This record gives sequence, C-alpha cells and structure tokens, in this order.
Amino acid sequence: MIDQRAIVDATAVLGSGVTVGAFSIIEPHVTIGDNTRIDAHTIVRRNSLIGEDNHIHSFCSIGDDPQFSGYEGEETFLDIGHRNQIREFCTLNRGSPAGTGRTSIGNDNFLMAYVHIAHDSGLGNNITLANAVSLAGHVEIGDGATLGGFSLVHQFCRIGQHAFTGIGTICLKDIPPFVMAAGHSAAPYGINVRGLRRRGFDAESVTALQRAYRHLYRSGLDLKAALAAIESDGAGFPVVATLAAFVKSSTRGIVR
Repeated sequence: MIDQRAIVDATAVLGSGVTVGAFSIIEPHVTIGDNTRIDAHTIVRRNSLIGEDNHIHSFCSIGDDPQFSGYEGEETFLDIGHRNQIREFCTLNRGSPAGTGRTSIGNDNFLMAYVHIAHDSGLGNNITLANAVSLAGHVEIGDGATLGGFSLVHQFCRIGQHAFTGIGTICLKDIPPFVMAAGHSAAPYGINVRGLRRRGFDAESVTALQRAYRHLYRSGLDLKAALAAIESDGAGFPVVATLAAFVKSSTRGIVR
C-alpha cells in the first residue's frame, strides 16, 4: 500500500491498510492509524499523530514547523483524530513553545482546499472549513461550526459550536455558539436556524436561542444586563446555558 516512489522513515508507525501515494514523504516519529490514505505529493512532518480512516489529499503539508518567530526547533506536535477529509493544498502546522505545544484536529471534520491551521489551534468535531479558510495561532473552533470560504480568524479568537460564517468573513473577536456572522469585520446576523434544524435541534431550543439572541443583540442592553436576561429567560435550556457561558468566558470580546 506504499508507492515505491514514496519515502517513509524507518521510525514512522503505519497502521493496517494505510496508503501512501507517489512522491509523498513521511518523516520520523510519525504515527498513522489504520486505513488512512495519504495521496501523492503530500508531506507529513515529524511528531504528527494521525488517527484512523482519514483521507489526506495531494499536495498537503501536515505538521510543519509553527510560523512563530521565536521557534528554535523545539519538539512540538500535531494531533489529527479519525475520519477527517483534508483536501488539496491544506497546511496544518505543529504547536509552538509559546502555546500548548500542540495543534489538535478532532474527528469527522471536512477541511476543503487551501485551508491553513496555524500553531496551537484546536478544532473539535464535525466542523466544515470551506476553501481557503485561514486560522491564525491559538484559535479554537467548536463542534459543528461551519466557516465559509476565505474566512479569516485572528489569533486567540474562538468560534463557538454550530456557529456559521459567510464567505470572506474576517473574525477579530469571538463568535458565540449558534450565531451566524459575516462581514469585515464580522457582525452578527442571527441564529444558525437552518444548521441547527439540520442537526436535529428541537424547535423549542431553537426558539429559546432566538430569544437569547434578541436579548444579546437587539435589546439595547449592555452586556451584563443582556446576560442576566438571557439566563432568566432561557432557564432550563442547555443550549442557552452554553451560549451564556461562552460569552462570560470570552477574553477578546464577542462580535456585537
């Protein structure tokens, strides 16, 4: 399953059913799980841990050095979970000594062509990053989020679970869970109703989130008063508690 024109270091650990295409390079201290497919002309750098049933398409750079000016060759890491689709020309960098030292990709994610994920960033599960999305360092993306093509996310920003960005969105602050945002810089445009319904959220929870959105963005209340109204009105709805907790924990501030 390894093309004779590929180069695989002797210290690399390849699971059962792994495929490595022509002219791909697997560097030292790489682990690749069962049934993962590495297409032609891809490089997997050292200290990359890749799970099972992934498909990494051609011309990707997986686990290269962090784009961090203070990097001096320290041992840092990239973790990729299971069942991810990583399309052509994606670049995923290892962590940096200035952060956790580890970049993490969860399970069942779809990274379209030319996606860039910088050092120390973390993705959850079931995330879609459309073509040419770029994440700066230390970015966090929650489960089920969708970022439209050419979206850019500033370092240390967080995108909450099931959030959505339109094409070309520039995120300079956090986007709360379940919220749609678009523009330069990003502005809120309601709750991601269609996405939530598609993922099986019940009508009562969606309605509760819409009420919470109105308190947060349309009421004219300051943030403290809006949060109090959200927690009072949305008591008993876990999705509203998730939204409120995210807003409270934001250090960069939220789009508003």
